[in-house]
Amino acid sequence: MTHNEIEMTAELVRELLRDQHPDLADHPVRLGARGWDNQLWRLGDDLAVRLPWATESADALLHKEYSWLPTLAPRLPLPVPVPQRFGEPSERFPRPWIVTTWVPGEPADRAPVTRATEAATTLAAFLTALHRPAPEHAPTGRDRGAPLGDRSGLFAEQLASATALGLIPDPDAVRAVWDDAVAAPAWTGPAMWLHGDLHPANVLTANGTICGVIDFGDLFAGDPAFDLAAAWILLPDGATDRFHDAYRPTPDAATLRRARGYAVLRAFAGIFIGDAGVHGRAGGKPTWGPPAHAALRRLIATQR
Repeated sequence: MTHNEIEMTAELVRELLRDQHPDLADHPVRLGARGWDNQLWRLGDDLAVRLPWATESADALLHKEYSWLPTLAPRLPLPVPVPQRFGEPSERFPRPWIVTTWVPGEPADRAPVTRATEAATTLAAFLTALHRPAPEHAPTGRDRGAPLGDRSGLFAEQLASATALGLIPDPDAVRAVWDDAVAAPAWTGPAMWLHGDLHPANVLTANGTICGVIDFGDLFAGDPAFDLAAAWILLPDGATDRFHDAYRPTPDAATLRRARGYAVLRAFAGIFIGDAGVHGRAGGKPTWGPPAHAALRRLIATQR
């Protein structure tokens, strides 16, 4: 259901297509996935319809993807969902929606990476290609792009909550990672294009390695350390060094320190969302918990 309490069905998708993109209306329609912001409906073999269903912010994120991703996609070495058509709000469905290419694969929170070396090289190649200077009018990252020091209050709240709930075994070690990251020199280079939301549900796998990246709604320009945090979140034990060796330009020590701090915040988000699902609270996704806990363990190990 959406905030407008409109039932999401294959027939609704067909009605929207008949109204605005009739040349696509005869394609077979079936549910593809229910994401955090959007539902994804398969449209034939090669396309998908994305309709916002959970968060009010999803409307702006779809506009952003439609505006920017077609320009960035050709240089990326992995398949991504390239917007093809835009759906305007209507009486039948009062929110925007888009038609994109379909990217095959299983989300990494359900089918984790197992071929560590290959996945590390693939992720490094993808981020090397994406991380290019963005134009001055590129979108900003809202709170996501804020310097780590500005988020110390959030970190302290999350650490206290996670400790009280018994969700992390070594709070002092986590704080040490964070303190080191906050103390690292800030990024002084140009604002780079960033995916902005590289967690396991937004990265697809096949045969144990990464085969696609989806959901560019949080695309923004900023410090590359924000995306480099994904190495600890997505890759199995022992793969981060290979990732850092393959990424270009080779990240300096300060960038890696900041990346660890951003990875801590991402891990906390996954832990809280995963714990909510385990305990039956609304909005929980149990599959987000295990990779987040593993990431926190890896981050602590790199600090010792």
